[in-house]
Amino acid sequence: MARIHQVAVLALPDVVAFELGLPHRLMGSAVDADGAALYEVRVATPDGGPIMSSAGFQVLPQHDISILRSADTVVVPGHYDGPAMRGEPIDDTLRAALVGAADRSRIVSICTGAFVLGAAGLLDGRPATTHWLHAARFRRLYPQVALDPDVLFVDDGDVLTSAGNAAGIDLLLHVIRRDHGLDVANHVARRSVVAPWRDGGQAQFAEEPPVPDVGGDTGPTRLWVLSRLADPLTLTDMAAHARMSVRSFTRRFRDETGESPQRWLVARRLDLARRLLETTDLPVGQVAARAGFGTTASLRQHLHAALGMAPLAYRRVYRGVPGVSSVTKAAG
Repeated sequence: MARIHQVAVLALPDVVAFELGLPHRLMGSAVDADGAALYEVRVATPDGGPIMSSAGFQVLPQHDISILRSADTVVVPGHYDGPAMRGEPIDDTLRAALVGAADRSRIVSICTGAFVLGAAGLLDGRPATTHWLHAARFRRLYPQVALDPDVLFVDDGDVLTSAGNAAGIDLLLHVIRRDHGLDVANHVARRSVVAPWRDGGQAQFAEEPPVPDVGGDTGPTRLWVLSRLADPLTLTDMAAHARMSVRSFTRRFRDETGESPQRWLVARRLDLARRLLETTDLPVGQVAARAGFGTTASLRQHLHAALGMAPLAYRRVYRGVPGVSSVTKAAG
């Protein structure tokens, strides 16, 4: 009989409760054709003692960090605080355990668990992701990591990282699919009533800044552009409004926003298109025109490049699917 795949879930103080339960719920419910479990999932804390979760209850593990030595897969759920989130050194014993596990095992992080892997040096020179909300902080603390904040998860072979809470589901289903194929992963997804695969990336879920940044020398021009997104604006038009040469305007714009004027303009047009798709019933062609893309094809191309989704697919996600309803029984 084949040895069952050992999964060690490392719970650190203030662990995100939802993410802590995902490996057991998903990997723990994966079975073969005969109904035999394919994974054994065990939870550990660094010293085997209780820790407080983000939900306000204590986690009482049966194991300490030593189980990482025999694990085939180590899962690090996210947490809301801790040295790694602050850019401080993590405990030497924890670092050694993770580095040792990485030499023998597959390492998986969910959401801000990537900060722990970053602090342990396990993501240096690798592609990775984390929750979009924490991407700027991650880049600042761990610049040696090739962070991609727009995807739901990154599979870099023996080290895999995911974005926020629900993206942990996407990643763990991907792991099961990689290990045992579509049928097993789809069975797990059905039991948990989740989609076996989601289109697009986490960029579609990122919130827009509530107030646009219009400071600096190019700020008045950025504000002017925001009121004219439907117009066929060019770089020359923007430079002329700012009363600068194109070269000076481009340099100043990049210094103040971190982006080229053209890239910034496309992003603002996408913001408007997303709002219109979410909040109106306008045909996609009209959305494209109002957002300055001109044609449906142009909007589709830009939206797919940014989010991995077509306009109608995006609208279905945020407006609901016609013909699908829910029924709630009246109380009593």
